[in-house]
Amino acid sequence: MLMKGKDAGVIPSGLKGGYSKKQRTGVFQALQQRKQKVYGLSLILMAALSIGQLRAQGPVASGAQPQSVSRANYQLAAKFSPERQKQMVFSTSVNPHWLENGDRFWYQFETSQGKKWYLVDAAAATKRPLFNEDKVIAKVSEVVQEPFTAQHFPIDSVEFLEKEHAIRFQIQSKKEVTDEDTTEVKTSVSDKHRKDNKENQSKDKKTHKKVYYFRYDIDRDELTELKDFKRKKETQSWANISPDGKTVVFVKHYNLYWMDRANFEKALIDDKDSTIVEHPLTTDGELYFTYGRNSSNIGTDNVEMEKDKDKRSRPYLLWSADSRYFAMTREDDRKVSKLWVVHNIKEPRPTLETYAYSMPGDTALSLYHLLVFDMTSKTQKEIDAHAYKDQTLSIQGKPYQSSDRDKPYVPLIWSADATHFFVTRQSRDMKKIDVLKVDAVTGQVKTLIEERMNTSQEAKNVGVIDGGKELIEWSERSGWAQFYLYDGEGHLKNQITPGGFHCNDIEKIDEAARVLYFTANGKEQGENPYYMHLYRINFDGSGLQLLNKGDFDHDISMSDSKRFFVDNYSRVNTVPNAVLKNSQGKKIMELDSADLHQLFAAGYQFPELVKLKAADGITDLYGVLYKPFDFDSTKKYPLVEYVYPGPQTEAVQTTFTRVADRTDRLAQIGVVVLTVGNRGGSPMRSKWYHNYGYGNLRDYGLADKKAAAEQIANRYPYIDINRVGIHGHSGGGFMTAAALFTYPDFFKVGISSSGNHDNRIYNNWWSEKHHGITEKINDKGDTSFVFKIATNPEIAAHLKGHLLLTTGDVDDNVHPANTIRVVNALIKANKRFDLVVLPGQRHAYGDMEEYFFWRLADYYSQWLIGDFSHSAQVDMLEASQDKALSDD
Repeated sequence: MLMKGKDAGVIPSGLKGGYSKKQRTGVFQALQQRKQKVYGLSLILMAALSIGQLRAQGPVASGAQPQSVSRANYQLAAKFSPERQKQMVFSTSVNPHWLENGDRFWYQFETSQGKKWYLVDAAAATKRPLFNEDKVIAKVSEVVQEPFTAQHFPIDSVEFLEKEHAIRFQIQSKKEVTDEDTTEVKTSVSDKHRKDNKENQSKDKKTHKKVYYFRYDIDRDELTELKDFKRKKETQSWANISPDGKTVVFVKHYNLYWMDRANFEKALIDDKDSTIVEHPLTTDGELYFTYGRNSSNIGTDNVEMEKDKDKRSRPYLLWSADSRYFAMTREDDRKVSKLWVVHNIKEPRPTLETYAYSMPGDTALSLYHLLVFDMTSKTQKEIDAHAYKDQTLSIQGKPYQSSDRDKPYVPLIWSADATHFFVTRQSRDMKKIDVLKVDAVTGQVKTLIEERMNTSQEAKNVGVIDGGKELIEWSERSGWAQFYLYDGEGHLKNQITPGGFHCNDIEKIDEAARVLYFTANGKEQGENPYYMHLYRINFDGSGLQLLNKGDFDHDISMSDSKRFFVDNYSRVNTVPNAVLKNSQGKKIMELDSADLHQLFAAGYQFPELVKLKAADGITDLYGVLYKPFDFDSTKKYPLVEYVYPGPQTEAVQTTFTRVADRTDRLAQIGVVVLTVGNRGGSPMRSKWYHNYGYGNLRDYGLADKKAAAEQIANRYPYIDINRVGIHGHSGGGFMTAAALFTYPDFFKVGISSSGNHDNRIYNNWWSEKHHGITEKINDKGDTSFVFKIATNPEIAAHLKGHLLLTTGDVDDNVHPANTIRVVNALIKANKRFDLVVLPGQRHAYGDMEEYFFWRLADYYSQWLIGDFSHSAQVDMLEASQDKALSDD
């Protein structure tokens, strides 16, 4: 912003009251500096609409003691950048690699002392180093001829061998070696050119860092260098391999192809080998009606699409256990309207990206075809599973086993026997959900379970018992997500879980003992209802048991035997810990605890948990309050809300994580940041809570955000309720702008990033599902859908405060048009605001995230704190210093 004409050098009225002469002089000097610089829109493309002069809605000092914070602390915020945190925060959870033989697993854990590798035998209740560190590191250093220590030992690709009694790993050295498979340069017959060709051959030889392979015998404590070992590719990213490993299916030219194992072995060596034999399975595939993958073509520009059409890619399909059949859905997007983004910074000229994109109320949506292929006869058939106009179909895959994690490829297998599988069918308005059983041989489809509700519903895969003789269904029919037991023909046998809390996922099913292991939240009295726990219950509904007690949010990994599980637990205000427990909830041993010593040494402090009321004065809301680490209770701080409206999740952290840019780190500039839920924000409460915003996708959460801010200010005297800001991304960006437009005298400053401001042009499933759509059937039996939703551009003229809008210019999720439409409305209403366009960025900001953080900090520093000293400088010094750190 530049002050021009008669306003240059004038202290705006909004800065006069409550500021000392020294403070006003500082602001005046900052404004004078900015007259001499092209400010604010450097480094990246930014369209800035001049604010002109500071408005009366700018930073407002309370005028009462205590003194308001008047300087932004950028140094403190810079200490906790993502790059600097890499030096302070290491492993925060135990991530077990369960083995196939016995209830054993290994894991890697890093602290400020370096990485450690452990082998745990749950049945024997023992934990030991995976290898003899002193012996192995000394031997590896000798072989590689480079020194290593326990703190710096870069082993990679750990594999278990010989019935898990030995491991193989590799070390990449610093030694440069020449590739053996270099491309030969044809020599010229002429002696005159031989010297030149010899030089060319040398230039064409490629080099790489030499990799050393080692085998370690766990039982005998012996390390051996594998001098002749050459790691062979186990698979290719484009290959979908049958369970027996004999058939490989892939997509090329929009069609399905297959090859046998012998030809795939050639592809593992060189996937461009001209002797590889491929066989077409289909011939009618085309752009926007391809086989085996998303037909929308989203994420690829037109130039790349043309280049890649001859490349193999991996199809999404599900095999039968005997490898004879596979099933897939094929989406027809040919009539779906297209959308575009322009890659403005592509070289040598900008490129266009075209993709199919359904919007709410569209008459042409993706048409789903359910197909079954018989690999014995190499034939296909289409299964008639049609019931509703514009329905969707989803094939259910078999859950992965815990021990599958380190396998090179685990095929997705049908959840029933060799000839039957299950499909979920949803109506367009998602008020009707059916579980179908499909016979691959006959093509017969049977509806087993029907769910009906007057609002949209959630759906999860059914649990399959004994190949489909019984099913466990997750349903919200009672107003709470619960589990129900059905027989194989779709007859309800009994409700398994008792109700009154939210069941989440099936973790394991013990068919022999008839026990269901599942995660759930909201059952334990006195706890934050979002804290997840593991439970067990008998199929008949008896014997409900909590397996991991403790007022924490829990994340578990259970062994395939169902006898043991690793429990990672923490809150936002505790150090993360991990323990091993058995299936009765008894603790077997402590595993590890996160090392946060250096984080605390840098000044880190835990945030504060808060519990507030929604605007109705009844509904409990749960949140977190983040304060500056140099917090002074005798000062007044602006309040900032970081928001996301849901409805699929709330942006409120429940476990400890690294210092987040938009909460903990942002608070360090001198603001207090609040994150809190809102009615309609999360499916992890009651169905009533989740559906609160149904039919009102723009406004449903705003009153709760305002009420929460007012309660916090009433509770804590250090909060200045006259200086409230708000920011959020995606749905949070949408909510931010809506808050400024709806409560323009309350929210003074907002930063709205990549917001879906006009949900009429966002994707159809999101808006129609969470807002609702009306299905109408006329006298002729034709079905149509009516959709109407309020948008941010409609109320943009209400803006009084300071608003910064940002978007990536190639955002193919929330299209930049969402932001441009708000810009258009603001300009037509003669409003001043700011706009940042981030080149080459999609919905997330990638390598421009750090730049965005400092723009976020600048905006609050200026308009809430009243400090222009940092933003008056063209160069972002803190970001530049951090980049230098990452380059090192």
